[in-house]
Amino acid sequence: MSKTNQATETKAEPAAGRAEVGPTMQGSEIVVACLEREGVDTIFAYPGGASMEMHQALTRSKKIRTILPRHEQGGAFAAGGYGRATGRAGVCMATSGPGATNLVTGIADAYMDSVPLIAITGQVPQPMIGKGAFQETDIFGLTLPIVKHSYLVTDVNEIPRVFKEAFYVAQTGRPGPVVIDIPKNIQQVRTQPVFPKEIHLRGYNPDKRASDLALNEMIGLIEKSERPVLYVGGGIITGQAHAELRQFAEAAQIPVTTTLMGCGAFPETHPLSLRWLGMHGAAYANWAVSGEFREGKLAAPGADLLLAFGVRFDDRVTGKVQQFCEHGTIVHVDIDPSEINKNKPANLPVVSDVRYALGKLGAMVKARPIAKKFAAWHRQIAEWKAKAPFRYRVTEEVLKSQHVRDHMGGDARQVIMPQAVIELLHELTHGEAILTTGVGQHQMWAAQYYPFQFPRQFLTSAGLGAMGFGYPAALGAKVARPDRQVIDIDGDGSFLMNIQELATAHIEGIAAKAVVLNNQHLGMVMQWEDRFYSGNRGHTYLGHADDRRQVYPDFVAMARSFNVRAERVLYQRELRPALERMLEAEEPYVLDVITPYTEHVLPFIPSGRTVADMIWQQ
Repeated sequence: MSKTNQATETKAEPAAGRAEVGPTMQGSEIVVACLEREGVDTIFAYPGGASMEMHQALTRSKKIRTILPRHEQGGAFAAGGYGRATGRAGVCMATSGPGATNLVTGIADAYMDSVPLIAITGQVPQPMIGKGAFQETDIFGLTLPIVKHSYLVTDVNEIPRVFKEAFYVAQTGRPGPVVIDIPKNIQQVRTQPVFPKEIHLRGYNPDKRASDLALNEMIGLIEKSERPVLYVGGGIITGQAHAELRQFAEAAQIPVTTTLMGCGAFPETHPLSLRWLGMHGAAYANWAVSGEFREGKLAAPGADLLLAFGVRFDDRVTGKVQQFCEHGTIVHVDIDPSEINKNKPANLPVVSDVRYALGKLGAMVKARPIAKKFAAWHRQIAEWKAKAPFRYRVTEEVLKSQHVRDHMGGDARQVIMPQAVIELLHELTHGEAILTTGVGQHQMWAAQYYPFQFPRQFLTSAGLGAMGFGYPAALGAKVARPDRQVIDIDGDGSFLMNIQELATAHIEGIAAKAVVLNNQHLGMVMQWEDRFYSGNRGHTYLGHADDRRQVYPDFVAMARSFNVRAERVLYQRELRPALERMLEAEEPYVLDVITPYTEHVLPFIPSGRTVADMIWQQ
């Protein structure tokens, strides 16, 4: 039997007539057949001794495209990008030992952001397990805290069941990563496989539904409310509930704010949209939830009813959690019962599929419209929106900065602000591009200045915050959505971490673009240094210590060494034509945009603080 990460082995026995017997084949060939049966069209896989049998079998597949990343982490992030862009499980594969451990960050990223992912690893032969064999690592044990489920296959006959279960678990309920570890001898042995057509797992119920009693109680709370807010997250997107959310919000006339993972779940240009909230979210969204404070005192109250759907009350959203929506009644709807009351107690906890709950609520409100339209509440929100939109300006500090002296050659007014790059990109792409990001200031600016209109448009490492995510994720998204413009908004620190994937882009002909907002620093850490450490630089400068006028490293030269088109942009007058050339290119492209390092991401609620401590203007 296969070892699983449950205390009690879960068995799935195919019922009579619900299985198909295949021809005799090797274990590695059964793996490929299982992938084909699950509709997998792409796998991101780096070969090695313990996985080469499966690579040999993949060469004979007529249905699966095998993409060779240049690092296993790049492959895991690319599979994650594929999964985020489609909602179907992305698939990656690596050999044992260091190959498997290089997948770990990508697996953890998928776990934190509830992304469906299948990570297949080769393992040393069974007789060598536990003996310290060459390239042996217990990847099953190593990944236990960061997977939804995992398997160590010890019987070749279990492969069809394991793969059927793995895809079912990864893609249903709250999605997540599943690891399948397969010893080399299991890949080599031959058998006649039995492929189950259906899987039933005892104790696993991914289709949880709210009771009518709970839904009616929600309607009652809305009718009693004066200042309701819908606070929604990535669960709306993974649950395919965006249409139901919009129908309900419009019917009830309730403003909507999202988490970073929820960007695109509700159109951000909609009159009811509050964009996203949290540490660097819209000031007006934070005020709408927790109230506006002036000189430490509450000046205008926030929500008296918070309808939280598909969220986990993450600390980057809540700040000091006890004071998050401190005076509001909280309704929490989530498909994962472990999230209920974990971070923030709920007055009305509901375990349910969010699409079902929102669909029912929308129908209930349509049948019996909410008498109130919350006119006073909408006026207050309109005042907040007018008072504190996302905005920036070229300050005297920027014009007098070392950046201008080093790079602008006396043409200081031509300095390129990072926010302006995102705004122009939004204009040129008509707001329809899929964006991926690295992690840092550029990630926040991408979310602030590119209003998202639809789900799966903003793909970012939100929970884990993994630098190096952006470009490989863009490769996965572009493979999944070749019809769409896919652009990685990155920083010079993040981009360098997986720059080798430019080789993958060129060799595989994947036209993913990258815009690098290059300030020669680890910008977000530098911002904290400026705010909390008197500007003392703790190893956050990435450039050339002996010559700060030199942009280091030379991303243009590096990209061209991979045969990828690239150019550097220094001045405002160069930006539009450079972006147009990048967007018109039908091949990978890198745009290295030099920006000032003096700029901070605002608004900013310091970690562990409250809305009362928010810095929202320069």
